[in-house]
Amino acid sequence: MFADCTRVKIMLALIEKETAVQQLSDALNISMSAVSHQLRSLRQSKLVKSRRDGKNIFYSLDDEHVKGILEMAMEHMEE
Repeated sequence: MFADCTRVKIMLALIEKETAVQQLSDALNISMSAVSHQLRSLRQSKLVKSRRDGKNIFYSLDDEHVKGILEMAMEHMEE
């Protein structure tokens, strides 16, 4: 899951706050369809979770372990 650049960008965007597909699409300059496709894979791998609020679905990292893995990866890339 971490080998795909788009998935990593999505997860990094979700470190800060839960976000809807449209916001991720705008922030990453990726089509909503592509974002949705990647989120489906991330959800199935239990790296991302979703929450429905009316018609909107918000996504966030599944837990603190995922956030920790991403932060460690970023630290290693900076070295």
